[in-house]
Amino acid sequence: MNIDINTENHRIKPNEPIHLNAIPTTIEYDKKLAKEQFKKQSKELTHLQELMYAEAKHAVLIILQAMDAGGKDSTVRHIMTPINPQGCRVLNFKSPSAYELERDYLWRIHQHVPPRGCFSVFNRSHYEDVVTVNVNNLAPKDVWKKRFDHINAFEQLLTDEGTHVLKFFLHISKDYQRDRLQRRLDRTDKHWKFDPSDLVARNHFEDYMDAYSNAFNLCSCNSDAPWYVIPAENRAYRNLAIIKIITDKLASLGMKYPEPKYDVSQYQID
Repeated sequence: MNIDINTENHRIKPNEPIHLNAIPTTIEYDKKLAKEQFKKQSKELTHLQELMYAEAKHAVLIILQAMDAGGKDSTVRHIMTPINPQGCRVLNFKSPSAYELERDYLWRIHQHVPPRGCFSVFNRSHYEDVVTVNVNNLAPKDVWKKRFDHINAFEQLLTDEGTHVLKFFLHISKDYQRDRLQRRLDRTDKHWKFDPSDLVARNHFEDYMDAYSNAFNLCSCNSDAPWYVIPAENRAYRNLAIIKIITDKLASLGMKYPEPKYDVSQYQID
């Protein structure tokens, strides 16, 4: 028995504006069944990754965005652990360095997109340059507003060249965030994850909801680079929904193992 997940319910559709405050952060589901189904999907993802690596015609870029304590690290760990590390890179885009600031804001992003046959996972991404920059007034409005068109063009370029872009927002409530941040203070093994700047960002929680909502509405016009808003307070469901979206995309590509370069029937290992 499987949990019937209609992933289209989580997808931001072109020309259908949303606001995150109207989207639930939790969902009812069978936790045990979700974990069992996730194991099956993990095996399928491992097979599909090998197929993609062997065929070397496609690449997958996975973008994860969330509020602080939204579960980005946990999601990466659960989804990508079974994957052969030869075919996957995980990048964490924090505040740009002085060297990066001397260049256009997409420069540091573009050099890390995956080669054909591979995955790249962006833990935060170029969307910081239209969300965080907006909320914290790091650039004038007439500067960051132009970036939505840049981002759409950039993601269209990637999809045209064989990179499939899947974008996930891990959706949590402000109350849930409070509990997760408090956990970092209460547990000594989580102290290393605490950063006082998280509390500063928390004071602007609603501003971030507005900025993310705006970004999703403006950057969901490319049907090949969709945004998915995943209810992330239910972690087993979160993991299952994301891995299903990824495996469904890979399965739709009709990938095949390449023909051997040699007539293998002519060889025998003694």
